[in-house]
Amino acid sequence: MSDNARSQNSLVAVRNLSFSRGSNKIFKDVSMDFERGKITAIMGPSGTGKTTLLKLIGGQLQPAQGTVMVDGKNVHRLRRGDLFELRKRIGMLFQSGALLTDMNVYDNVAFPLREHTHLPESMIRSLVLMKLQAVGLRGARDLMPNELSGGMARRVALARAIALDPMMIMYDEPFTGQDPISKGVLVHLIKSLNTFLGLTSIIVSHDVQETSAIADYIYVISDGKIIGEGSPADIQNSSSDWVQQFMVGSADGPVHFHYPAKDLQDDLMSAGKRY
Repeated sequence: MSDNARSQNSLVAVRNLSFSRGSNKIFKDVSMDFERGKITAIMGPSGTGKTTLLKLIGGQLQPAQGTVMVDGKNVHRLRRGDLFELRKRIGMLFQSGALLTDMNVYDNVAFPLREHTHLPESMIRSLVLMKLQAVGLRGARDLMPNELSGGMARRVALARAIALDPMMIMYDEPFTGQDPISKGVLVHLIKSLNTFLGLTSIIVSHDVQETSAIADYIYVISDGKIIGEGSPADIQNSSSDWVQQFMVGSADGPVHFHYPAKDLQDDLMSAGKRY
């Protein structure tokens, strides 16, 4: 699909975005499109601002310049009440799962329905059981979070994220800390839910294999810029040394293994001197 077609079909459009933390420039004039009904991945080394981007899309952070449009609305110009209404249409799967530890699985999934709707408890029960069925955990509804494995907790968090039937879900490192079986389950769930529920998904991850298996489009970011973008095949075949180092996992390359320092010989000869 051409860049113009992708732009016209965008649910989220990021334009000329710049953001800094103190003197550290996280994003430098970045533009991205996240297509409706597609899975778009944001990949790159740790500390490159991937999670920060999700917070900018959700309106938790204010950019220094540029715009973030979600479903035709300028996120950072919305009034507080309108922003909260928009957030109800966006599901979020946090890296930690962020389950409420004093509630069982059922009540964790029911929580957003009870907070944001006026549905009777009988209907909430039906919805909760359907969401848990979708992630394969209806039988675990009475368990507490501390009784769940890491993979199960992530799946309960996903059931909660889809409780309000959002138009979009943002995933923050969904595969981190998961064993191979749990990763496989999550990959299947993200893909199938996106298809069957007509969702738009944004995945922040540095897990190359799992993310490439389900993403329709990938942005690779580093040093505040987009260093590669395209389909998984485009990224795998990229001629960029930066992209190849990340995708292959090379210890050295454009992203250096050694932190900048003076010559080792000079450093050794200055023994006894303070820094």
